[in-house]
Amino acid sequence: MKVGVLTGGGDCPGLNAVIRSVVRKGVQEYGVDFVGVRDGWLGLLQGEVIPLDISSVRGILPRGGTILGSSRTNLFQHEDGLRRVRETLAAHDVDALVVIGGEDTLGVATELSRQGIQLVGVPKTIDNDVSGTDYTFGFDTAVGIATEAIDRLHTTAESHMRALVVEVMGRHSGWIALHAGVAGGANVILIPERPFDIDQVCEQVQSRFKINYAPIVVVAEGAVPKEGQMVLKDRSRDEFGHVRLSGIGEWLAREISKRTGKDARTTVLGHVQRGGTPSAFDRWLATRFGLHAIDAVKEGDFGVMVALEGTRIVRIPLADATGQTKRVDPSLYDEFEVFFG
Repeated sequence: MKVGVLTGGGDCPGLNAVIRSVVRKGVQEYGVDFVGVRDGWLGLLQGEVIPLDISSVRGILPRGGTILGSSRTNLFQHEDGLRRVRETLAAHDVDALVVIGGEDTLGVATELSRQGIQLVGVPKTIDNDVSGTDYTFGFDTAVGIATEAIDRLHTTAESHMRALVVEVMGRHSGWIALHAGVAGGANVILIPERPFDIDQVCEQVQSRFKINYAPIVVVAEGAVPKEGQMVLKDRSRDEFGHVRLSGIGEWLAREISKRTGKDARTTVLGHVQRGGTPSAFDRWLATRFGLHAIDAVKEGDFGVMVALEGTRIVRIPLADATGQTKRVDPSLYDEFEVFFG
């Protein structure tokens, strides 16, 4: 049996751990041959396939990013995409795929599965917004990076008695903002699931200044004010129709300064959250996902995604995992409101 492995969408820490895990168990226990697909779905469109063996995956466990490369390619936006994928798989005698990606990559995988392509999905995203799994790898590392940044910003905010706005990733879900904001002791946390009142935000900021405390505002990139639309620097879109978000942090800082008379600055963490060494938890979770993914392939259980349920790794239909985005439950957000303002 020959299995292809690909990583699609935005990179994140832990991708290499999955690749290593899939290949190690597949070769050592099942005698599977592997190839790596370059740059996600783009590699299948262009026939970019490379050999993948145990020597290829040595030493990659602690490395961030992906040795296979990635892209935000939607093969169904390309002419004859499905036919070209079938031709690439046939040309390289690939029997099945292990597809490692987030909501967009797994959405494409879901449709390919419906079209008869044998594959198993592995969920990754720093946003933690894939349904059907308690956590995705990459999320823990991103939260750790954001929390450390917030910790550092507290001291400089206090030294100058200014408000600091920290913009973190989170297009449609506020998992990073909520987790890092709570862990970092933020005074205001704004998430896409709950449009915010800018007047209330300014009141919460003012209340901190009144007790001689410099406030920290953590905002997800997809958060929106009640009275307006999403704030964007750039209205261009990727192949999945997503706008390239950014700008809410700068807008917030300007409004806070204007409405409170206090100095406010912005720090946009951006791709810093994606890069670098994966945390111990992300290495552990990614490794387990890889082991269970190749088990599913060996058993011929295709059209599924491996997922974390409590402490167990389970399999769920890909269609269930990609039907909707996993968003922050309002009751969870409400738990922490005592710390706001």
